[in-house]
Amino acid sequence: MSIAIVTDSTCDLPQSVINELGITVIPLFINIGNEGFLDGVDITRKDFYTNLPGYTAHPTTGTPGTDAFKNAYQTLTDQGFTEILSIHISEKLSATVNVARNAAQEFKQIPVTVRDSGQLSLGTGLQVERAARLAAEGKSMKEIEAALDDLRSRTFVAARLDTLEFLRRSGRMNSFLAGIGSLLQLKPILTMQNGQPGSERVRTTPKAEARLLKMLEERQPIEHFSLLHTNSHEQALAFRNMAAHLIPTEVTYSMDITPVIGAHLGPGAVGFVIISKKPA
Repeated sequence: MSIAIVTDSTCDLPQSVINELGITVIPLFINIGNEGFLDGVDITRKDFYTNLPGYTAHPTTGTPGTDAFKNAYQTLTDQGFTEILSIHISEKLSATVNVARNAAQEFKQIPVTVRDSGQLSLGTGLQVERAARLAAEGKSMKEIEAALDDLRSRTFVAARLDTLEFLRRSGRMNSFLAGIGSLLQLKPILTMQNGQPGSERVRTTPKAEARLLKMLEERQPIEHFSLLHTNSHEQALAFRNMAAHLIPTEVTYSMDITPVIGAHLGPGAVGFVIISKKPA
């Protein structure tokens, strides 16, 4: 039996990995004014973040309909796959996984298993990559799901935002709190672990970075570390250098976060995804 892997454009895996492993990526939507764009297809991340502060209307994001998923599942069936594993951004953050579930229920040709990654960005992407590599090794759906359960439990994502302004613009927080945050120069830290989003607020960027370092200290030893940022590659590299004593020598990826997520974060965000080592 052969298993195909499907995900969505919030996974933030490098295109080279997607191509190498034959992963099917279903794009979400970004709406800017009266124009609609397919995430990762019709607009570059650099262009989006460069123009984001100047958009007269804040971009909105959207989930594809069931037909997008069913069409992808049909294509893979036609290619000869006998099972599909569809892994998506946490349902706490997006309706995407529920749309995939509905599509899977309607699709009758071959079995489709839909998983909530409990994560976002590369927190999802690392699960997708692991699943694809295990599928290529001929592992069963049961074996792949067991491996992903373990990986999900050890994955942690955190990022410090440069400003509260874009959370306010996107409607993801109380506008009064956004005003207070701007006045006090608060720097929010957003976290995600095992399906549970979290947030903290500190007063300055140095304090936010110190808190991120503390989070790394609390999660030792670390098996995997990758950088995440929103059009802030140099700042991300600077943080990596600060954290060098806490992370593996090899930083696997440094990824610009998808605009679908970045529309809420704004430019200048810096963070990471880690996988803690299994207890001895």
